[in-house]
Amino acid sequence: MNRREFLAAVAAAACGSLSFSGKLFAAPPGTPRFLLVFLRGGYDCNNLLVPYGSDFYYRARPTLAIARPDPGNIDSAIALDGNWGLHPILRDSIFPFWKRKQLAFVPFSGTDDLSRSHFETQDNIEAGEPKGERRDYRSGFLGRLADTLGAVPAIAFTDALPHIFQCGKDIPNISLRAVSKPVFDSRQAALLAGMYKDTSLAAAAADGLELRQEVSKEFQEEMTRASRGAASAKNFAAETARIATLMRDRYPLGFVDVGGWDTHVSQGGASGQLANNLHNLGQGLAAYAEALGDDWNQTTVVVISEFGRTFRENGDKGTDHGHGTVYWVLGGKLSGGRIVGEQVAVNEQSLLQNRDYPVLNNYRDLLAGILGRIWSLSKTQLQLIFPGAQPTDHQLV
Repeated sequence: MNRREFLAAVAAAACGSLSFSGKLFAAPPGTPRFLLVFLRGGYDCNNLLVPYGSDFYYRARPTLAIARPDPGNIDSAIALDGNWGLHPILRDSIFPFWKRKQLAFVPFSGTDDLSRSHFETQDNIEAGEPKGERRDYRSGFLGRLADTLGAVPAIAFTDALPHIFQCGKDIPNISLRAVSKPVFDSRQAALLAGMYKDTSLAAAAADGLELRQEVSKEFQEEMTRASRGAASAKNFAAETARIATLMRDRYPLGFVDVGGWDTHVSQGGASGQLANNLHNLGQGLAAYAEALGDDWNQTTVVVISEFGRTFRENGDKGTDHGHGTVYWVLGGKLSGGRIVGEQVAVNEQSLLQNRDYPVLNNYRDLLAGILGRIWSLSKTQLQLIFPGAQPTDHQLV
């Protein structure tokens, strides 16, 4: 099936005239599957993997911190070990993977890019090459992986083919993105303004509504830029069954990006903006695993982001661009239930530049180790995918 035929088939499926639930493509039994989930915008890992053993965490986040594990408090962190806890919104979706040892976290992960720029850091990660030593600006590391694997079909669940999959090979992409709605539509704005018509507050109300629309638009535009058109977490949760079906039956190598993680303002703690995104992400990943059925045992999922957030909350009850973050690794046969990789005590002294998590686990080394084990790649092959990397084998897969 060529690219045009595939996209036509997807369009037909969306209209209900064709179903992918049957074994239309039938990948061979035992085929390894890999999905990379990119959280665009830099998610706040400090409230995902909660360092509840750190007193400094609670001093640094007076309004955002997740409470220490407490059986009597459903909004408290879920203890994973003596130092780390999980955000409570993931109790029903992600925590079961941990209990089955199908989930691991790698804190203090990331790139050596210190720009704290969404675009520069995303580009560097997708390229997969050493910082400052880019050889081919039209090549991404999943594209090079697809080239190396040869006969393994790949797909991107994105608006356009992302940099990470560029390699000259014809790789299909499918958009999951939905168009965002304004804060108020014209009818709502007119109703609100009408409440103050012919009163002394009419002018102030009109100005206030206009200002709110402008500020909200600016924040939405900033979020959209940071997300680079990626689907929202809500869209991801709604589409994971389709992703799973396509990857089970035809495309063992996949990429999806999820936007909306640039939480500068009103981030929230146990509830709120970040919690909602984590909830949708968790539900989506759980639905993905369920939809794969027995093929989940041949699947590995890695969740990354371009960087973390500042350890301290800002004056707007949000967090700003940071550096080190936490990666997730999931899979049916994962040797999980562990916090892996190099770590350091979470305190003020260990922060990078007195603001961020340091990066102790380079993403290229980590992913090279994982991909090498999934497909039994040689050192020479891994150097083609991640030039200069030193693969780290945590024996997760």
